[in-house]
Amino acid sequence: MGFRPEGLRKSLSEISVHSCKHDGRVRRSWPARISRLEGSLIVLEASFVEEVRHPLIGTIEAGTLSTEFFWTDRWFSVFRFQTPEGRLLKFYCNINTPPRLESGVLSFVDLDVDILVDTDFSYTILDEEEFKIHSELYNYPPAYLESVRQAIEELLNLIESRQFPFHIN
Repeated sequence: MGFRPEGLRKSLSEISVHSCKHDGRVRRSWPARISRLEGSLIVLEASFVEEVRHPLIGTIEAGTLSTEFFWTDRWFSVFRFQTPEGRLLKFYCNINTPPRLESGVLSFVDLDVDILVDTDFSYTILDEEEFKIHSELYNYPPAYLESVRQAIEELLNLIESRQFPFHIN
């Protein structure tokens, strides 16, 4: 499932991101632009076209910018939400399978657990119960359980130590 940057055409910068369920259904999709490829790191830039209201995250205004950090060898991604003027709003961390970038589509399986990080770096782990339910419903492989636990541990370490991408420029 590795990513080979040499396989990416230099002209490709606009892509679609597909957040999928374990059964392959696309749950959400959005356009984004590749801004950086470095080793296993893929950094995307996107913006919210419409306002999004989420019961746990709150309201994300139209025009909010999202810098999205994916690694092809990690079981999580990090979204940095900021205003068009550059003011940090929050970080949203998604536990997911390592993404694949093929034919202009970056896709991954969303494994339900999220971590919401405020500007003061306090955080809340979300949807752990949903993960338990879906792990039974979709019969997640046993390796997923350990990978999710390790991903949460790694993210919390990065958040608490303000390591990339949780540093403020």
